[in-house]
Amino acid sequence: MSELKDFIQKEHDASPVVVWSKSYCPYCTATKNLFQKLNVPHKVHELDQMSNGNDIQAALQQMTGQRTVPNVFIKGKHLGGNDDTQAAHRSGHLQQLLSQ
Repeated sequence: MSELKDFIQKEHDASPVVVWSKSYCPYCTATKNLFQKLNVPHKVHELDQMSNGNDIQAALQQMTGQRTVPNVFIKGKHLGGNDDTQAAHRSGHLQQLLSQ
């Protein structure tokens, strides 16, 4: 499990916005579309297309308490899922997080 957590941390260190996703998930699509609409560069990991995707999802759950996708991180900090991301956008909190 520590190898997976190291991988996750490396990904968060390498990109300011990371979305852990599943390609068929409509909530994931909504989150990815929001970042595209805002022209925010983001790294997407499609867990259903990764051989160790289930293990990564389990590691993310241990780290954040969130089992569902999308699982969004801004500058290494856990934001939450689609509802959290959309609400942060509406309130202006997302822009604040991105500009820090």
